[in-house]
Amino acid sequence: MTAKTLSHRSRLLAAASLTVAAALTLSACGFSSDSGSASGSSGSDDASAGAPRTVKTAMGDVKVPAAPQRVVVLDTAELDSVLTLGVKPVGATHADVDSGFLNYLPKDQVAGITDVGQMMTPNLEAIAGLKPDLILTSKIRHGDKYAELSKIAPTVMTENTGYPWKENFQVHAEALNKKAEAKMVTDDYARHVADVTKALGGKEKAGATEVNMVRFVEGADIRIYGKKNYIATILADVGLGRPAITDKAKDGFSYDVSPEKIDLADADAVFHSTYGDPKKSKETQTTGSGLWKNMDAVKNGKVFAVDDQLWIQGIGYTAADKILHELRTNLK
Repeated sequence: MTAKTLSHRSRLLAAASLTVAAALTLSACGFSSDSGSASGSSGSDDASAGAPRTVKTAMGDVKVPAAPQRVVVLDTAELDSVLTLGVKPVGATHADVDSGFLNYLPKDQVAGITDVGQMMTPNLEAIAGLKPDLILTSKIRHGDKYAELSKIAPTVMTENTGYPWKENFQVHAEALNKKAEAKMVTDDYARHVADVTKALGGKEKAGATEVNMVRFVEGADIRIYGKKNYIATILADVGLGRPAITDKAKDGFSYDVSPEKIDLADADAVFHSTYGDPKKSKETQTTGSGLWKNMDAVKNGKVFAVDDQLWIQGIGYTAADKILHELRTNLK
């Protein structure tokens, strides 16, 4: 995302927040914007005045505050969501990276957020100590801790993470009472996608460009990403083509190969990232091999090393905007 885009989004979110604040003030004084006179409250007016709202979650209906003030997030997608919506959480878990919170997030936005432990093993005592009024996470990450978390604060869980990130973002926005801001974010994203597709020569040319995403993972085989994961949705939004090998991905997520089969990842363009140590993840071995060097993408200068924290771990609109910018820069 460019500085101009960031500034534009910030102004939009600020304007939306002022509008919502004004509505809250009027409602709290007992005035209806429809009638202009004092009235009894009902439906959305109750929510505006401070009545709890009900959010549908993977664990059933959950009552949340009208406007949560002390939010704790337990995964990277939720952290991206709340910051994108202009909310600074009081606490967040960290991913298994050297930098703590993911490095693509603006430093001023994460400054002051209390680290409540590693993502898969959050410190419940630290979370409780922050006195949160809302906790955001997913069932796949922390479903086994739902009962404990719910005793601390209303806990909103989506079913999964990654592929359904756009739907999850809407759940987060609903829980935060930030639906107006969410629409501005998604509208901005749609415009950015359209701009990138146009910059790449239009839908037909973009569709004729086959792109692969490869991830080197310490302690695992090399992943050629399929069509049902976070990064695949962004490539699809732009309209980029995907090689046939992606159809072999297990559950649509990834087709895993050894360094001896890395040539299966060849495409018009290949993006690759590394999770863990380059040697232990087989990145060094693979990218130095004859199979890798003989791939058409390598010979044509269309192989791009990208930040794993941004392209794979971020999972949200702030990350997506930055990825779109890199796609445009590298593929045009």
